[in-house]
Amino acid sequence: MKGTMNMSRGWKLGLGALALAALAGCSGGDEDSADNNAAQNDDSDQATVTIGSTNFPEQLILANIYADVLKNDGVNVNTRLNLGSREVVFPALTNGEIDLLPEYSGALMTYLDQDEAHADARSNDDVMAALRSILPDGIEALEASPAEDRDALVVTRETADQYNLKTFSDLAPVSGELTLGGPPETRTRDVGIPGLKRVYNIEFANFRSLDAGGPLTRGALANGDIDVARMFSSQGAIAENDWVALKDDKNLEPAQNIVAVGRSEALNDEIRASLNRVSETLTTEDLQAMNHRVEIDKADPAQVASQWVDEHMNSDQQSTN
Repeated sequence: MKGTMNMSRGWKLGLGALALAALAGCSGGDEDSADNNAAQNDDSDQATVTIGSTNFPEQLILANIYADVLKNDGVNVNTRLNLGSREVVFPALTNGEIDLLPEYSGALMTYLDQDEAHADARSNDDVMAALRSILPDGIEALEASPAEDRDALVVTRETADQYNLKTFSDLAPVSGELTLGGPPETRTRDVGIPGLKRVYNIEFANFRSLDAGGPLTRGALANGDIDVARMFSSQGAIAENDWVALKDDKNLEPAQNIVAVGRSEALNDEIRASLNRVSETLTTEDLQAMNHRVEIDKADPAQVASQWVDEHMNSDQQSTN
C-alpha cells in the first residue's frame, strides 16, 4: 500500500462531506494538537502542515516518519491519522482538511484515472508520469521511493499445497470453491474483484468484508473462515505464518512505490527536500521490518517510525553536516 489498490470511480460525488465527518470524528490523529498549537503560538508566521493517513499500520508508520522528519527540520506539524480508506482521505487532501499523506503510486494513479487513459502504465517511471499528469490542480507528487508495497492475494501453506497455487492464474479454475476476504473496497477497486474477473477470470464463491490486511483478515485466514486474503506484500505476518503470497503473473497491478503527495500551497522547497530524502532512504526491506514490529511484535507505530528516523535520517543528517 499500500495502502493498497485501484479505486472506485465515484469519489468526487458526495465524499467531501464524508471526509469532513471522518476528520471531525477521528481521535487517532489529534494527539499532537496541543503541541502544534503551542508551536504555532511560538512561531505564528509559520503555518502548520497537517499530515493524514489511511487506516492500516503501514500508513501510520509512514505518516509518523514524515511528521518526525519535518518536526526535526523545524516544521510545525499536526497529524490526522487512521481516517479511513483512500475514498475518504484523498478528498480530504483536495478539500484542504489535510496537507500531506503517504501514497502508493499505482493505486493513486488508477483511482484518479477515471477514463482508464493510463491503464497500460506499469513501470514506476510510467506510473509516476501518468500520475503527475492527472493529479488535481494544486496537488503534487514528490519523488517516488524505491520502497514498494503491492496488493497481495495470500493463502495458507495448506491451501497452496491442496490446490497447487503459486500464481493468480492458478486460482482461476478453483476460485469458485473459495472465499475471498479483505477490505470492503475490494468489491469495487479494479485490482480487486472486478480486475480479477477481467484479467484472470477469477470468480470467488463468496467475499467477506473485513479489513485492509489487519487482524480481522489475518484471523479469518488463520482460522479457515476465508481461503484467500487480500493483504499487502510488505506485511510481516506473511512470512511469520509461512503463508504464501501468490504472484500477479499477468500484471493486473501497476507499480506501487511509496510517494508523498501534498498540497502545493502547504509545501516549500525545504519540506519537499526533507520528504524526498525520506523516499530516497526508505527501502522495501525497511517496510517489511517495521510492519513486522507493529503487526507481530505489537509495537506502537509512532515509536517504530521514530526509531527508523533516528537510525536512518538523523544519522544521515549528522554525516552530511
